[in-house]
Amino acid sequence: MSKPRRSVADHRAAVAALLVAAGLDPAAPTRLGAEDLPLTACSLTGDPARWRGRILADDIAAATSLPLFDNAQMDGYAVRAADLTGATADAPVSLDVRPASVAGEPATGLQSGQAVPIMTGAPLPAGADAVVPIEHTDPPRFGPHARVRMAASVMPGTYVRRAGSDVAAGELLLRAGDALTPAAFGVLAAVGARTVSVRRRPKVLLTVTGHEVRQPGETLAPGQIYDANSFSLWSALTEVGADVVVAPCESDEPERLRAVLQEHLPGADLLITVGGVSAGAREVVRDVLAPLGVWFGSVAMQPGGPQGLGTVPTDGGVVPAICFPGNPVSCLVSFEMFLRPLLAALATGFPPAVLARPAAHVPLAEPLVSPRDMHQVRRGIVDAEGRVRALGGASSHLLHAYARSSVLIHVPAGVEHLAAGDDVETWRIDGCC
Repeated sequence: MSKPRRSVADHRAAVAALLVAAGLDPAAPTRLGAEDLPLTACSLTGDPARWRGRILADDIAAATSLPLFDNAQMDGYAVRAADLTGATADAPVSLDVRPASVAGEPATGLQSGQAVPIMTGAPLPAGADAVVPIEHTDPPRFGPHARVRMAASVMPGTYVRRAGSDVAAGELLLRAGDALTPAAFGVLAAVGARTVSVRRRPKVLLTVTGHEVRQPGETLAPGQIYDANSFSLWSALTEVGADVVVAPCESDEPERLRAVLQEHLPGADLLITVGGVSAGAREVVRDVLAPLGVWFGSVAMQPGGPQGLGTVPTDGGVVPAICFPGNPVSCLVSFEMFLRPLLAALATGFPPAVLARPAAHVPLAEPLVSPRDMHQVRRGIVDAEGRVRALGGASSHLLHAYARSSVLIHVPAGVEHLAAGDDVETWRIDGCC
């Protein structure tokens, strides 16, 4: 008599409990600690994936003021506002032109009755308190002329960026928990930060198994296939902020898998295996990990029924292990259903519910049939009329149909037939929302 299948909800809860017990609590991601990363390396020599989406571990105070000094907001002339009091078109004020102030050079001083040509971003000369745009002067251009006329008064501070008007030295610049957005990178560089402390990302060892699996570019012998799972799941893991080490095991021999784990598992926060979890012969993951106490069984989900989870001992303690089935669609659907929001929460600090795929109820364009005792996950697209249409069939090998899809379609257990027009829950997976 076969064992009863575990429900999707029960297995999702079991995965979450496993991570919490191992110290990977999505509600307390700071337990992973922090690491310092050099700011200049991120854009000059670094791997962009190492920086994208990183979360600050500590508050950061501004080391300098922004702007660092008073500077011009416009190309024009730096002046004393008092010199232009009463200036009109009929009675313009004429000022002596002094040497220009340009960006990157120290500014000269300015006395009453003088005007200094100034470029955008250049330091405001000592004694000046306003900038008159070049188009408001006569002549309305820079040149070798000795005097310039101005036909209107100005207020002090006109077109001047005051030092510290964005942030003052010592003021809170960014908070712990803030994401390193493009603007955050810019403001850190603007105050001269050399390194930044960010939350450490979960380190995941990804091991795809199978005697038949080979890497793209290799010559395939009869019966062999290319390893799609390492690439698709690596992409999915890095997208949610995990640091991933990919170490395939191109064998069904237990000693080969043990050697891969012995070499790569120390230092990992989480082990994810793919393949070798069913009830057949030569199920290498099950053969190696079941004797260690890892649970293997069936979840009432199609695709992705065979699953495993537990802990694997290492010299430093134990590492939680999540074991997915080997068919490519089963692997990706399992990641979406059980692990994605938990890992995203560990990497970002936001609650898993906030990081869940955008969900919507959408009418079906065509009828669907689903096994009554299974939660079926189909792949599909939403058409121009706002209806969802399944792509491909329910089989777990149809990776091309998955690649073309924009949504996952959920048919819960207990539902066998759905008619065109019936509403179904969909998860957006194309990154558009």
